[in-house]
Amino acid sequence: MAGSALGAVLAVLASLIIIANTLMAIALLCLIQKSGSKGLYFVLNLAVADAMVGFTVTGLVMDEFSQPFYPPQIFCILRMSFVTSSSAASILSLTLIACDRHLAIRKPFHYFQLMTGLRVGVHLAGLWLVAAIIGFLPVVTPGFQNVTHHEKCSIFGVFHPTYMLTVFCVGFFPALFLFIYLYCDMLKIASVHVQHIQEVEQAGLAGAACPPARTTSDMKAMRTVAVLIGCFALSWLPFFVASIVQTACSECFPTRVIENYLWLLGLGNSLLNPLLYSVWQRDMRLQLSQLAAGVKRRILLRSGDGLRFSSRGTKSVPTVSCLQLQH
Repeated sequence: MAGSALGAVLAVLASLIIIANTLMAIALLCLIQKSGSKGLYFVLNLAVADAMVGFTVTGLVMDEFSQPFYPPQIFCILRMSFVTSSSAASILSLTLIACDRHLAIRKPFHYFQLMTGLRVGVHLAGLWLVAAIIGFLPVVTPGFQNVTHHEKCSIFGVFHPTYMLTVFCVGFFPALFLFIYLYCDMLKIASVHVQHIQEVEQAGLAGAACPPARTTSDMKAMRTVAVLIGCFALSWLPFFVASIVQTACSECFPTRVIENYLWLLGLGNSLLNPLLYSVWQRDMRLQLSQLAAGVKRRILLRSGDGLRFSSRGTKSVPTVSCLQLQH
């Protein structure tokens, strides 16, 4: 019964993750065609990585509903490696977004020269290479495999505690510290901009050198990065801290709580990312509303009412002269 309940939660979560990130990816593709912004490719990559998280979780859903299930050890390792690599790609995409916003704020006049299409492609290719290495390292390194006889595929059932500690110390915590550093530096740069604008206004030269729009753009970028960092920390930090405690002391923290609750909280970050980005970014909200309006228009045109309205629209409208309007 517990397995069916967990499978239902995983199924709903995976479906929402796939739908939300697919809509976000479509909206981002439209925005990229309109604006040509290279930084949006990092956000698009985040949507793709989060959607892959949803697709990889669907395999675990089938395992939960097919109990008792005794898969081979290599099957579980490959399945969990796909989940781990997708989650790593999502976390690395957040890192690239933070670095991109930091570069745009620190060097606004050289940003478009530095962020070329070739460099964006190299960064994204390196991201997926690192994510694949992190996720599939236990496949090529038998020492990172945990040989057990669990009935279902799980993180602690297939990965050795040494691998878990390596991923936490090399991947998660450096990314979190980098997020904090970038945000603090962006906050420092924005405060300098605000101080400079106040000095210009006091000198009676308001609007001559640094317009307030620059600072407004900086604050919006900082707000978006801060929200993403905060949700990332709240989603994944409990899972990683509890996993480290469980690795150091296997009897101090129940594995079932980590795998059934804290890990689901971490997966929920893949659902929060598109929702938060669509809420905090005005361009994304407008693009999503335009897509929804376009879909609604097509449905009305294909329905009976739309055909009836279109046929009515083909009729000629009688002309009325100004003299008749006066009467």
